[in-house]
Amino acid sequence: MNTIADEFSGVKPPGRAGQDGDVVEEARPHRGPARRRPSGRRGGDSGTRDAVLTAARRQFAVLGYDRTTMRSVAMEAGVDQKLVAYFFVSKQQLFVAATELPVDPAEALPAVLAGGAEGTGERLAAHVVGILEDRRTGDRVTGLVRAAASEPQAAQMVRDLLTDGILVPVANSLAVDRPALRVALVSSQMLGLLMARYIMGIEPLASLPAEDVQALLAPTFQRYLIGELTK
Repeated sequence: MNTIADEFSGVKPPGRAGQDGDVVEEARPHRGPARRRPSGRRGGDSGTRDAVLTAARRQFAVLGYDRTTMRSVAMEAGVDQKLVAYFFVSKQQLFVAATELPVDPAEALPAVLAGGAEGTGERLAAHVVGILEDRRTGDRVTGLVRAAASEPQAAQMVRDLLTDGILVPVANSLAVDRPALRVALVSSQMLGLLMARYIMGIEPLASLPAEDVQALLAPTFQRYLIGELTK
């Protein structure tokens, strides 16, 4: 008894008829190895991660936390959205990484405090304006402040930066009364400057030379730090 395989063993594959009537097998196109889709990585993992962080910093600073998405960051960075999640897992972790300052603001505090109480306001104003004018740090601080209104973790990061990182050490070194209130008052000036000059662009403050901004802030900082506060 023949099997189905036996019956079809002599059958030639379908083809086209040649000039002599013989069947000529159709030539089949050669198929090479399957091409892999590009992963979207640019210059290795480090290059891709840097591109994502650059796009994220710009968007958090310009658009704020709510309007920035992992998808929009991926599009600007020119990578697949899955890669953003691969590196940072969530939008919150992306935000934390993008707004981390490249330098520790507290490292400059010895210079701020070195001259004693007199001139502290001027030195602190120079330190603050320097941070905000430097694109490496200014955009990140701007992104933090924009996000602080809607993201609790961002608000905590701003408080930690201004109070624990800068102002509390300054107030403690001066041995003044009501240090917590003094710190809060100086913080209000810093945040007001950042909002008016760097986020809202209120003129003429927005286009004022940095050295003029520094000179105007210094007396206010000095009064808040060591001046007499009305009850």
